[in-house]
Amino acid sequence: MPKILLTLAALLLPLGLSAQDLTLLSVTDSATGQDYSVKLQILLLMTVLSLIPGIVLMMTSFTRIIIVLAILRQALGLAQSPPNRILIGIALMLSLLIMKPVWQDIYQNAFKPYQAETLSLEQAIARAEQPVRQFMLAQIRENELHQVLKIANEPTTRAAADLTFDVLLPAFVLSELTTAFQIGFMLFIPFLIIDLVVASVLMSMGMMMLSPLIISLPFKLMIFVLADGWSMVAGTLAASFGAAP
Repeated sequence: MPKILLTLAALLLPLGLSAQDLTLLSVTDSATGQDYSVKLQILLLMTVLSLIPGIVLMMTSFTRIIIVLAILRQALGLAQSPPNRILIGIALMLSLLIMKPVWQDIYQNAFKPYQAETLSLEQAIARAEQPVRQFMLAQIRENELHQVLKIANEPTTRAAADLTFDVLLPAFVLSELTTAFQIGFMLFIPFLIIDLVVASVLMSMGMMMLSPLIISLPFKLMIFVLADGWSMVAGTLAASFGAAP
């Protein structure tokens, strides 16, 4: 019975809307370009809100930060500490700080003019795209960009200004993965040396049944805290994006 009612409602809804002469989605031409109806703007806004998690992951500094933090936790030998939620929260806060100039540029040059109705929606989106594009281009590596252009069957000599987002985005993500693993490797080396030293000492003492992780973990935590490791990691990540550590 509920399925029948839903089917009848879906069939009668277009008839009711046409009878009342309601236009849900409309686009009108204006002096500044094209204006969208309020309902269409709400629909677009809800669509963008549903894509925000993907946008944060793919177009900001979040990817590099969360990967480095995850590698750091593994290098320390801690399985669940800090928890995933804490790492995600730290990555989000650092991403907000690192991306602050980009957000301010978007707010001043795109959102405020659009709110004041001096720019249309299309013009505001075009202006908001520029600082994001500049940030992504500054982080993209040449090898990754060439590889993405080859996959897209596009010439590898294209200028940066001519790159579309369908090429720019995967190149940026691949570059972020490469940089994150490089930073993670550099963080892993000191802890690996501690593990090797502890394992060698235990073997020389004949204590082969004792796990080296039990002995090395306190030393790694002590050295990391004494070296102010969290501040150093945050500063290194900020400096890797060109921000002041």
